[in-house]
Amino acid sequence: MNALDKIKSEFEKVFSKNAERFFFAPGRINLIGEHTDYNGGHVFPCAITLGTYAAVSFNNSNKCSLYSMNFESLGVINVDLDDLAYKKEDNWTNYIKGMLQELKTHGYTIDKGMDILFYGEIPNGAGLSSSASIELVSGVLLKGMFNLDVEMIDLIKMGKSVENNYIGVNSGIMDQFAIGMGKKDCAILLDCNTLEYSYAPVKLDGYNIIIMNTNKRRELADSKYNERRAECENALGILKKELNINSLGELDAETFEKYKHLIKDEVVLKRAKHAVYENIRTVKALEELNKGNLETFGKLINESHISLKNDYEVTGKELDTLAETAWKQEGILGARMTGAGFGGCAIAIVKKASTDKFIKNVGETYLKEIGYSADFYIANIGDGAKEII
Repeated sequence: MNALDKIKSEFEKVFSKNAERFFFAPGRINLIGEHTDYNGGHVFPCAITLGTYAAVSFNNSNKCSLYSMNFESLGVINVDLDDLAYKKEDNWTNYIKGMLQELKTHGYTIDKGMDILFYGEIPNGAGLSSSASIELVSGVLLKGMFNLDVEMIDLIKMGKSVENNYIGVNSGIMDQFAIGMGKKDCAILLDCNTLEYSYAPVKLDGYNIIIMNTNKRRELADSKYNERRAECENALGILKKELNINSLGELDAETFEKYKHLIKDEVVLKRAKHAVYENIRTVKALEELNKGNLETFGKLINESHISLKNDYEVTGKELDTLAETAWKQEGILGARMTGAGFGGCAIAIVKKASTDKFIKNVGETYLKEIGYSADFYIANIGDGAKEII
């Protein structure tokens, strides 16, 4: 049974009626450009075909009855449209409440209750951005159901606002952007400073992109994410005394090397170094991919992981075991952690002919080193958030 049939029949079971409409928002992977988004640099993400589905119909009330097939034990959670304040006990529904409040605050009319069922194929806490996926599926659903005249870029910004101001995670815009603007078989080079972007066909002929899930959960809000961000802001503040810049992403290597002596704290210096050089790697990665230089592209992906391990210190034993084991395999182009780190997922680009052997070898080594299994998925690059007709 496919995902759509699954949510149709589950909706009938839970709400004793048929769903009127169906929506989908993907998860995302980031090929390169990690922890650069909030540093005003470039990122290179793509939407994947795994994501979050929502089935919906209006009900005759002022309440939204929300149910997730991923949190069945929590049952139906009722949300009053006149009381959308964050409540810890409302658990996963806070992401939907946040989007409802965000749209209402921007002057959009949402005046009818709905029954909504969600089903996410993205493993929770895997770092493939399940939270942004649920924000954007809620955004396109509300746009569709209430016929709202709202652009995708505004839904993207609202999703980020929910994450930052409602949930309390100080994240950048990459996740929502990739999920909202994704395009089949393309990655997006996004300048997080200006939101200028371009689509780049991902031509990896003869290769698969493999997602490797550590199965170590990571909770963004509780991780050291906000700490890293503060360290980068500290570095920026120091450099601004001599340089006319608004973000670390504006620096080229030469300027950074010339002025880095101003940063006396060794840890803060390492964080800034990663932000500057990862941005440079990301722009170069697109150039190499466009030229068909897959070997160089793969090398840049490996260098990204090394910098995230040594300078940004966000990998950890699980992600390092996956990436470093992947590098030793036959048919490997490159491998690195993807997402915020501290668990979650890594990606590897591997020759199609070597894929089965690769998964077997990396899986066995991981189990031996870590003591539990990793999961492997072949990632297909898909479209962004939309209604399923």
